[in-house]
Amino acid sequence: MRTYDNPVIPGFHPDPSVCRVGDDYYLVCSSFEYFPGVPLFHSRDLVHWRQLGNVLDRPEQLDLPDDVPASAGIYAPTIRYHDGLFHVITTSAGAGGTFLVTAERPEGPWSDPVWIDLPGIDPDLAWDEDGACWVAMAGVSVARIDPRTGRVLEGPLPMWSGTGLRDPEAPHLYRIGDWWYLLLAEGGTALGHGVSVARARSPRGPWEPAPGNPLLSHRGTGLPIQCTGHGDLVQAADGTWWMVLLGTRPRGWFPEFHVLGRETFLVPVEWADGWPRTGPVQERHPAPAAWAPVEQPPVRDDFTGPVLAPHWISPRRRPEGCWSLTERPGRLTLTATGASLDRPGYTFVGRRQQHHDCRAAASLEPGEAARAGLSVRLDEAHHYDLEVSGGTAAVIARIGPLRQRVAEHAVPAGPVTLAVEIRATRDPGTQHGPDTLAFSVGTAGGTVRLAELDGRYLSTEVAAGFTGRVIGMYVTEGRAAFDWFEYAPATP
Repeated sequence: MRTYDNPVIPGFHPDPSVCRVGDDYYLVCSSFEYFPGVPLFHSRDLVHWRQLGNVLDRPEQLDLPDDVPASAGIYAPTIRYHDGLFHVITTSAGAGGTFLVTAERPEGPWSDPVWIDLPGIDPDLAWDEDGACWVAMAGVSVARIDPRTGRVLEGPLPMWSGTGLRDPEAPHLYRIGDWWYLLLAEGGTALGHGVSVARARSPRGPWEPAPGNPLLSHRGTGLPIQCTGHGDLVQAADGTWWMVLLGTRPRGWFPEFHVLGRETFLVPVEWADGWPRTGPVQERHPAPAAWAPVEQPPVRDDFTGPVLAPHWISPRRRPEGCWSLTERPGRLTLTATGASLDRPGYTFVGRRQQHHDCRAAASLEPGEAARAGLSVRLDEAHHYDLEVSGGTAAVIARIGPLRQRVAEHAVPAGPVTLAVEIRATRDPGTQHGPDTLAFSVGTAGGTVRLAELDGRYLSTEVAAGFTGRVIGMYVTEGRAAFDWFEYAPATP
């Protein structure tokens, strides 16, 4: 029997939402303070996903000012297809509230936002048999809206708010047969996370909780996948049912640390006595009937294309003047917009770390007056940097209020290769952190390893927040060019 491995979309891809159109599946995730926002994926089998682009890829769609903190911004989008249009509804926390965008094709272009005056986060979209559009919000409430104008026509009305655990959120409404089902996350998005379900004859209620709640939770277990919740149901083309959901893969010694953020997992769903049922989320499951592998992005990006690949992201914004693929064709040229990675407003282009064991490297041409490098970032107060300036390569660790220059090495003028090799902890009894990050610099004279740093300080358990690590290139003084960047998983 064919099987698939979880997660199906590894790395910082939380709060997944999915819809099916014919034989095609489309999935979106939260992006928080990063631009472009809301990564959009396509699959033909629910297992193999390819990123098509980002829903919010224009500044007029997503304007995140510098005072939007890390882990604010775009929360929990929902994607649905109705009446010939793709719809994505989401909340910009700290920068405007809830809004809806639409597109005729998933590749876009997506419309400018239609703002909706509803309190809360985690908005959901559903249409009833009369064509009325309903929006459910965390908390939990539901309102009838006009999706073209965003005007609230009825409500918000209170709904079932779970079994009494904290943070009832991530509501998703479905009309299945004669019932409306409400899928709900509760218990918080950490170790207490879970999915519960209720049903009613109308979106207005009254709601009947499932007798077997929670539908899914790994709380209190020793399973390798934790924090499971925030699920969204989808029926496959062959009639089977599935759920996409978020989870984490902690590593290291107690209390363990997760560094990749919350990731996207897939689990099969069955129906019994009018209720959905599912077992634990395993690292490997029997696969859906369809099987359609996709080509993954190349290990190395030589920056020869006309635009940046969709997996490249930047904190809050990416102004046109701070990056260029045409100034020096075949190179990504970055221009400094801020003097430090410790404060918002700097120039940074990165990609999510997606594997516990991996290596990332970049070829840097720093120029005479530039300060530039390679950074592993969680937020402004938690990042490790390999930086070149004034003929010296240095490893810098920012951990909370502390900023320490931990190693340095003289480098000649000309191109240098900056690399970080990340290795997961195999024996937590002797090494307490989740992993080790080893930084090295290469020149024509050879490669020198400068420092090895404990990965626990770039984890959610230390830094807090909702995101995961992002590895990228930056400039904080002058201008520098990057000839290539490569990222690849490593053999454990």
